[in-house]
Amino acid sequence: MTPFGRKIRELRRQRGLSLKQMATDLHISAAYLSALEHGRRGRPSPGLVMQIQGYLNVIWDEAEELKSLADISHPKVTIDTAGLSPQATELANVLQRRIKDLPESRLQELLVLVRK
Repeated sequence: MTPFGRKIRELRRQRGLSLKQMATDLHISAAYLSALEHGRRGRPSPGLVMQIQGYLNVIWDEAEELKSLADISHPKVTIDTAGLSPQATELANVLQRRIKDLPESRLQELLVLVRK
């Protein structure tokens, strides 16, 4: 699940909307909306993000949060380390291999570290 997908699902459920109803109202397939929520689809287009914001009636901070979450929610990330140090390349490769085995607490620690 992506950060964007988790947030949409949370907002949809808070509003008592079924996935099928929201998809129908947004003129997208329920399969596509489900794939967005579960992180099986790539980053949504800015237009779809705006459409979802309007549909869910989110404004200000919550709208900005959705936009930001969409920007960081591509489930298949490519890291280009060309021209960087050998350590950068090693880090990218080790992270790619091991990320699925890291506990949530360790992921949170790493996020705090790299956001600085």
